Amino acid sequence: MFDTLSGRLDGVFSRLRGKGRLSEADVDEALREVRIALLEADVNLSVVKSLLARVKARAIGAEVMKSLTPGQQVIKIVHEELIVTLGAEAVPLARPPAPPLVVLLAGLQGSGKTTTAAKLANHLKASGRRPLLVAADLHRPAAIDQLETLGERIGVPVYADRTANAPKLVKAAVKEARAAGNNAIIIDTAGRLQIDQELMAELAAIRKVASPHEALLVLDAMTGQEAVNVASGFLEHTELTGLIMTKLDGDARGGAAISAREVTGCPIKFVGVGEGIDELDVFHPDRMASRILGMGDVLTLIEKAEETYDEEQAEVAAAKMRDASFDLEDFLEQFQQLKKMGPLQQLIGMLPGAGAALGDVSVDERQLGRVEAIIRSMTPDERRNPRIIKGSRRRRIAAGSGTRPQDVNSVLKQFSQAQKMMKSLASGRNPLPGLEVPGMGRAKKR
Repeated sequence: MFDTLSGRLDGVFSRLRGKGRLSEADVDEALREVRIALLEADVNLSVVKSLLARVKARAIGAEVMKSLTPGQQVIKIVHEELIVTLGAEAVPLARPPAPPLVVLLAGLQGSGKTTTAAKLANHLKASGRRPLLVAADLHRPAAIDQLETLGERIGVPVYADRTANAPKLVKAAVKEARAAGNNAIIIDTAGRLQIDQELMAELAAIRKVASPHEALLVLDAMTGQEAVNVASGFLEHTELTGLIMTKLDGDARGGAAISAREVTGCPIKFVGVGEGIDELDVFHPDRMASRILGMGDVLTLIEKAEETYDEEQAEVAAAKMRDASFDLEDFLEQFQQLKKMGPLQQLIGMLPGAGAALGDVSVDERQLGRVEAIIRSMTPDERRNPRIIKGSRRRRIAAGSGTRPQDVNSVLKQFSQAQKMMKSLASGRNPLPGLEVPGMGRAKKR
């Protein structure tokens, strides 16, 4: 979502880094370009003015003018002030004095509210809680069925009653949760195509019987400034404790995510970063600011790896890489683990400087799927010893994977290069020259 903005800002900062001294005119010119980049990214005008006013006040002061690296210092200031705009620090869910934690989700229809309810339940379950999902959206015909399907998928019970009204249902669900020992309740309320009095009256009635510790508004980040307007509209009618931004993996301009905290005063608590049920992340303003400025997000990358990788398996794989005994069986296993962490393009974006270093390089997930299909079409002996793969075997593998013999050749060549890279790493030599990576290529111009 922030690729275009990150690219524009990187261009501005690259010019700043190249200057030994900065005048006030240099700072003004740079901030003018930053302003244009932020406005083009659909960031709220008042937020842009506020952010750049704070940056300029610091950038033309002594901390920059007397710095040995003034360009770097300006970037540091922009980074720090962007963190402030995004909310300064992560705000966790409330900790009630006694369980259960009650979370009320609100939002317009189509914002991803029901899916987000299941994602949040999955997140709480992974952290050791016993959540209960409450299907209180009685207006959308398929809402209850959708929530029940998602609940079954993640192993979380769903409380539903198609005959009761929403407040009565929620009251019964809270009682049921306490009796069953559920220590977290997530209430999926009805969405509307627009904010209306009926929706707000129902929300107020549900709030009264549920007494939620958290009232979170689910916003579709791809709607741009309209998402911020929706949040402001809800705040006029009801009290909110936080926001959840969905669809941050989309290709919209992303200004809503930057504007939401400052415009509404509500912290962003979670962000949806994909369609998968496990793709809901805690929102960290400092990490988001680093990603927007092309500095990567190594902490989130490490957390995803820790959640996905088995420590013993990782140690065995590392040992095989060191002694260059890593084969296609191991490669397939690591490939599966990597896929669990999320889209590869997203993971690459978390590496510091990846945007500047790789430029318009893109990862074709379909090509990665073909690589996996080719390896799966091999016998165990062929995976352990690729050198035995000759003409007839190559044709059989291609037919089994729905690819061409040339594609099989390409995978074998890339794996051979990867083995050479591992040997180089083990011996301390530079492993990178001429290396090809499966699925990676230059993005096509649109």
